[in-house]
Amino acid sequence: MMEVKLDNLLEVGVVIGTHGLRGDLRIHPLPTGDLALPGAREVYLKDSKGLLTRYEAVRSSPHKQNILLRLAGLDNLAAIEPLLGSSVWMAKADLPDLDDDQFYWSDLEGLEVIDQQEGVLGRVVGMFATPAHEILEVDGPAGEILIPAVEPFLVRLDREKGQLHVNLPAGLVPEADGTS
Repeated sequence: MMEVKLDNLLEVGVVIGTHGLRGDLRIHPLPTGDLALPGAREVYLKDSKGLLTRYEAVRSSPHKQNILLRLAGLDNLAAIEPLLGSSVWMAKADLPDLDDDQFYWSDLEGLEVIDQQEGVLGRVVGMFATPAHEILEVDGPAGEILIPAVEPFLVRLDREKGQLHVNLPAGLVPEADGTS
């Protein structure tokens, strides 16, 4: 079996619980994981010791704010309980294609962020989800800037130039000297 490197995988969720008696895992999707998990055919689970194990996904479906995932050969609670807390990964090559206005977190990481008024703000260094929407973390000369990943703030993604163009309201970007 070919060794899988984390560079070729995207973390898409975390096992937060079980559902029912037939071995369904409740997965809390990470930002953009909700786009990838419903069509998953195989996943990798990484346990607390860093061990990465490949599983065939038998069924995957949205359930409330989470994804229910059933893995081949694991059909009861005793088989899946040791997986609680594991992170869920998918091969980047297996991720479904997205519409032009959708993106995976890995597509944004490291992009230069350019505001229409302020110019270059820095680079995307993180992303996290809130109940309302996802938030981009940008690090630059003015420090950390948190940008809601929603229209009208996100204007255009230029993959060729590695740039994310944004239009932020006045006051969201602190002054580089520390005053706002």
